[in-house]
Amino acid sequence: MRLVLLGPPGAGKGTQAGVLCRDLQVPHISTGDMLREAIRHATPLGAQAKSYVEKGALVPDDLVIALVEERLLKEDCKNGFILDGFPRTVDQAKSLDAGLHRLKIPLDIVLYFRTSLAVIIRRLSGRRVCGRCGRNYHVVNFKPKMEGVCDACGGQLVQRPDDREETIQERLRVYEEQTAPLIHHYERERILVQVSGDLEAAALNAELTDLFEKRKRLVH
Repeated sequence: MRLVLLGPPGAGKGTQAGVLCRDLQVPHISTGDMLREAIRHATPLGAQAKSYVEKGALVPDDLVIALVEERLLKEDCKNGFILDGFPRTVDQAKSLDAGLHRLKIPLDIVLYFRTSLAVIIRRLSGRRVCGRCGRNYHVVNFKPKMEGVCDACGGQLVQRPDDREETIQERLRVYEEQTAPLIHHYERERILVQVSGDLEAAALNAELTDLFEKRKRLVH
């Protein structure tokens, strides 16, 4: 199964990606992680990407596409993959589509986590991050054993500046502007499936499990 995950910050994509990786036995590929890995291993494409990253410039689309294609040809992707964080624009989507069709591994589903503003604000404004190890907590849904202290390393838990309500609203405005055309693109391609990011993690996972079971039956 070859998937792309789309959805605003706080939609629960990361949580569901972890479960889907296990259930579908495919890797979760974050483009940010992929870039860092290529740079760390000093691959030819990683070396090109590094020159942009070090200058604080955006990595060009054609280079990101080449990195994605290189990653998706690895052995662990032979049964599929879950791509997260890319594409972000219609031009990127079209380039990705062309590359995957050339490699004969077209996308099966684009999952869009449609999520209400109220839910996103509640989730993100309640998030706390360990300043030392980066582990995530939540003031309601995932509390540490000792308030304000990381269970794993004892570091202090802090609220990220971009998790404050006024910043969240601006992030979402920008996200919606960028993503609306992308949603329409995948609707036209007839591979977009919308799910409710408002659901709690267990309920959403049950819905996704049912979705993939139905698709398996249709294929077989």
